[in-house]
Amino acid sequence: MCDYSLHAVASRPAQVGETLVTTTFRGTSTRGFASESDRAVAVCMLPGTELAFAEDVKYDSRWIWARTIDCRVGKFGVVDPDVPHRHHDAIEFPDGGRVLVTQLSEGQRVTVLQLPVMHQVAGHAQPAARTATTATPASID
Repeated sequence: MCDYSLHAVASRPAQVGETLVTTTFRGTSTRGFASESDRAVAVCMLPGTELAFAEDVKYDSRWIWARTIDCRVGKFGVVDPDVPHRHHDAIEFPDGGRVLVTQLSEGQRVTVLQLPVMHQVAGHAQPAARTATTATPASID
């Protein structure tokens, strides 16, 4: 997902293994993830996308200085999706803490480790491959 305030910014889905950077998108006050090579395009993630930060996570709070979380891994998630006109994209950490993506300090590098498993709805299920082996005893003379 990309936050509601990025509706006017070009976007694309995240890919496993790519390195992204936190950035503020031109014409918005919203921060998000972008490719290192194209910071004008927002990289959107599905909830459950696993991320690894290059360094401990830094974020802006209501304080003058940035705060640091002693953690480098997290999952992308959504906070209060039914509340309109507010930021929803967040990173969830193993200790249960969350930080809104728009609060992440600029310039942090993050690698997409894994995308969430998506269940594909199909007309019919594919059966598992069957391997029939018929063993015939060898005759020893």
